[in-house]
Order: sequence, then C-alpha cells, then structure tokens
Amino acid sequence: MPQPRNILVTSALPYANGSLHLGHVLEYIQTDIWARFQRARGHHCLYMCADDAHGTAIMLKAEQLGLTPEQHIANMQAEHERDFADFLIGVDNYHSTHSEENRELSAMIYRRLQENGHIDSRTITQAFDPEKQLFLADRYIKGTCPRCSTPDQYGDNCEACGATYSPTELIDPVSAISGATPVEKESEHFFFTLPAFTNFLREWTRSGTLQDEMANKLAEWLDEGLQEWDISRDAPYFGFEIPDAPGKYFYVWLDAPIGYMASLKNYCDKNGLDWQEYWKKDSTAEVYHFIGKDIVNFHALFWPAMLDSADFRTPTKVCVHGFLTVNGKKMSKSRGTFINARNYLDHLNPEYLRYYFAAKLTGGVDDLDLNLDDFIARVNSDLVGKVVNIASRTAKFVGKGGGVLVEQLADEKLWQQFVDAEPRIADFYENREYARAMREIMALADAANAWIADKAPWSLAKDESKAEEVLAICSQGVNMFRALITWLAPVLPQTAEKAAQFLNSELKWATATTPLANHSIGEFKPLMQRVEKTQVDAVMEAAKESLAQLQAETKPVSGPLAEDPIAPEIQFDDFAKVDLRIALIAKAEHVEGAGKLLKLTLDLGGETRQVFSGIKSAYKPEDLQGKLTVMVANLAPRKMRFGISEGMVLAAGPGGKDLWLLEPHPGAVPGMRVM
Repeated sequence: MPQPRNILVTSALPYANGSLHLGHVLEYIQTDIWARFQRARGHHCLYMCADDAHGTAIMLKAEQLGLTPEQHIANMQAEHERDFADFLIGVDNYHSTHSEENRELSAMIYRRLQENGHIDSRTITQAFDPEKQLFLADRYIKGTCPRCSTPDQYGDNCEACGATYSPTELIDPVSAISGATPVEKESEHFFFTLPAFTNFLREWTRSGTLQDEMANKLAEWLDEGLQEWDISRDAPYFGFEIPDAPGKYFYVWLDAPIGYMASLKNYCDKNGLDWQEYWKKDSTAEVYHFIGKDIVNFHALFWPAMLDSADFRTPTKVCVHGFLTVNGKKMSKSRGTFINARNYLDHLNPEYLRYYFAAKLTGGVDDLDLNLDDFIARVNSDLVGKVVNIASRTAKFVGKGGGVLVEQLADEKLWQQFVDAEPRIADFYENREYARAMREIMALADAANAWIADKAPWSLAKDESKAEEVLAICSQGVNMFRALITWLAPVLPQTAEKAAQFLNSELKWATATTPLANHSIGEFKPLMQRVEKTQVDAVMEAAKESLAQLQAETKPVSGPLAEDPIAPEIQFDDFAKVDLRIALIAKAEHVEGAGKLLKLTLDLGGETRQVFSGIKSAYKPEDLQGKLTVMVANLAPRKMRFGISEGMVLAAGPGGKDLWLLEPHPGAVPGMRVM
C-alpha cells in the first residue's frame, strides 16, 4: 500500500436558490466515490462542501417568497443536506458561504490582494432600475436585439441570432425585475488585476493541474488577453460588505471559492485541527476541486491568481467533468426530463444511480448521458445479475456445509486474475476513470459466474460424496464476491455495509485479495432488488409534477417580463385542435401529500372528469364548489402520483395567491363549447 496522503477534496458549492437536480448529483457522486476510494486505501481524505449563499438572485427569491435571505438560505441548506445524505454523499462538513469563517477569510484575502497592489478601483456606468433602486446585471435586462430585432432578449446576447452586445445597445430595454425602463448611473467599483497574473497562469494551467482540453481552452482566453475582474456590487446586495467600503459588497464569485477554506476551517475548529496545514504555500497536503466545465474560468483563472497573491497554495488538481444529458438530450423542463434529486430518491435506490454514473464516468470532460432504458438494463445486469448473483448462488451451500469457508482455493489460476486486477482497478479509481474500473470489475464478475456455472455446485450437491468439493467451490465464490464488493464499496457503500455483515468481516482494500480461510460467515440475505420500469416511469412523472407545481407557485417580484416568455408561435390549425368547454366544479378536495394541488370533480353536462390543479395557494376547496370554469376537454389523461388527471382548468395570474380561474358568463352551461 502507498504511504498515507493528506487530501482535501471539494465539489462546486450548490447555489442556495433552488433544489438539486441530477446534473448536480453527478458531480457530488463523482467526488464522493473518489473520496471514499482514498479513505479505503488508507489515506486521510476530507470532503468539504457548503451552500453558495450570496447574490442578487437569492435576495430577490427571498423577497418573492416573503422570507429574509437568511431564512431562505437556511431552508435551502436543510434541503440540500438531506439530498446529500440520501444519495450517500459522505461529506465530512457541509457549511455555508454566509458564515463568520467565510466573512473573516474573505476580508483577509481581500486585504492581502489590496496590500499587494492587486485591487484597483474606478467609476463605471451601469443600468439602474429606478423602481427597485438597484443596479441591474445583464441577465436582469431585456429588450429587442439590436442586430436582428427579436424582442424579449437578455442584456448580453440574443438567443435568436447569437449576437453579443452590451445592455446599452438593446432597443427599448426594460428591467426584468420590475418592468421599469433602466437608467444609466455611475458607481465606484473594485477590480482584481487579473492580467498581472497572465504569465503565472500560463505556466500553472499547463502544469498538469487540468485536463489537456481544459488547459487548451484556457490558453485561448489567455491569448485573447485577460481583463480586470469586477469583484464588487452595490447595495442592496446579499453578501459580505467590503472592508472600509460602506455600501459595497463582495461579488458572489469572490467569496464562493473561499467557502472551501471556510468549510474546512469550521471543521478544523470543531476538531482541534489547523486548516492552514492544507492551504499554506509549503503544505504537503493535496487539494482537489471537482467542478463542471461551465465554471472552469472561476476555478482555474481567478481562484489560483487570488491564492497566489494572498500567499496561499494553489490546488493540486482541478478535476473538470461534462454535463448530464437525459436520453441523449440536454435536461429540459419542457420535455419533462429535468429531474430533481428528490424526484429520483422518492422512487429509486440511490446506489442504482451511483453505479450507473460510475459505469459511464471518465477522467475527461465529455458529457454523460442518462439513458433510462440502458440504466434499467445495466443495473439489473451488472449489479443484480452479476455481482450479487455470485453470493446468492454460493452462500447457501456454504451455509449447508457448516457456514465456514475452507482454506484451500478451488481454482488458484482464476483467483490470480483477481490479484492481478487490483492494481489496475486502483489506478483507474485514482485517475477518475471509473468506467474502466467498473468494466474491469464486471469482467471479473463474468469470469466468476462462468466458472461457478461450469462447476455447477447445485448439481454436485446432490451427491453427498461431493460435499467437500461443493464447499471449496462455493468458498471461492464467496471470496470472489468479497473482493468485488470491496472494490465496489466506494460506489455502493450501503450494499457493501450489508455485505460486510453477511461476510462477518470488514471490507478492507488492502486484504481484498487475501481469501477468508476457516472463516464463519452469516446468513445471506438479498442485497439488491431489480429496477422495474414502473419505478423509472414514476420518477419521470414526479419530475413533471414537480415542474407543474413549481410553475404554479412561482411569480415574479413585480413586472410582466419576470414571467415566463411567450411560447413559440403556433398556426391556427394547432389552436383549433384545443377543445375548450364550460365545466361545473361539482366537488373540490385537498390532496393528501400534495402541497400545491386540489382535486376537482368537473361536470361537463352529463360527463364527469377528475382534474388535479395546482391552485391550492389561491383557493379553498369550499370556495370553488358550484362555480363554473373553463377546461381543456380534449387533453390526453395524465397519470400523476395521486391519480389520473383528465384535463386542465384554465387560470391566469403570476402565481401564489394571485391566481384566478377563468369564469365564463353566468348564462353559460356545463358542456358548452368556448369559441
């Protein structure tokens, strides 16, 4: 075994403004597998994470929800920590960037940058919302594209023609927050002098710290010339005030990576350790950041430059991964493939997804596709049909033979394949080539299953004189399973724990290929169930329902442009297919377990329909009964967690309490068509 290493590992901090989705979970699983592997190899590996809890978006969301920013981020952190735990993400400390540790460290690093001449200041002109009294980032300004004249485009680029521009070039710009026309206003801002670190970054990004494709991408930016980085924002802003600069706040991306340090400091202070042992310039520890490719500039340009100026060490590696797609396409709310962590966890074992991601993850930055049919097939084939099958086929015969594994291997040549594979598997894990590690492990599982099938202990057991041979075969089978589940433990920690109980032995990487001999094992119990398509279908339905509920409850702070943009244009023939009918709400009921839905029984004049509608925030059931409304009568029935919804009632408004069912003229009768 190698000499013990001191390792700090981090994931990108989840933004405290919404639920985790499976794209986030991909990164946390990748990181957790690597951290568990390092611990299994005897290294001291700390996994730190935290909520990224600052910024205008959080301030506005809290206002929308009627909460203080502190209440909002506390609620989101509790939800995120629960999702981490249920996906078996073994963080050693989960903290928040809105913490005293982060305030202290951010101020310290800023002062060091300032003392070293790496902070500049100058007056800039920005768009300002006169109604909300705040400066507007580009994404909070909309207007008509100055290049192609497409309306409703954001302040930095046009989704229609791809043009980039400044917000001041927009035609008829408006604030996406209030709908007010922005005005130009001057303000003093602080800048980090990033160009001063160009030579340092050219060398650092080519030092093996990044994958080659990421180093090449960064070289393009370096060749184009780095710009000074605006690190300040004006009040009102939810974040840390800059020292000696009243009304000026650190931009969220300034203190977010410092949150890695702050989470570690919080952990070390509670455990009598020194956080600086990991971050001082001459540290012998290793630091690994796991991030997505969309934020590589913050982690591989701004962050190392800040660290270098502030006299801290830079990361050992920045491990960049690609995006998650579902069934070959980008996760999409409109297609119903935007899957939240909880949508999955409510219906499926977290280890299924942990394994599927591991079986497809490489050390590169390619996107990873969650193909749902392949997901079912691979989990059932590899985990249930191969690995667990080895134990289920052999353990019962060991039990019948006294429950003690024999000393002599039945096939030393086959066992040597396992011994020879261990260094390769370890190397694949180390280099984040999880897919290759899984292929190696499954190839051994195939070999073990083929050997057991060839020996057929179930047939030999019919002859009492073959009892010793049966026990030898099955003892080796159990030991092969033990080696495989030890190597899979970073991916399947829960199953590995159950297996250790059955094996009556700790699963240690160092002894995985040392057979248990003259060793008593426990009774084998099923370790994993097959994935059923109905479970996956339930996840997808839950994802659609979550989106519908989110849309029903979401409303803008103020202003029409904060609502969803108008849908793509349709033809008259498309609209003519929609059958709108007057319906009498014969009955309205609460739905147990649904926070946003009401169950409506609608009378269309002789025909009754059941519809689930996300209007609970605006209506009490007793206030709806006897009212007329308008429904889409020819909408295909949709299976929801609470039953079948046979149509849709029409409502208007921004959401929440401000939501109104469409009510026809009092002379209308149920079943009448709306023209």
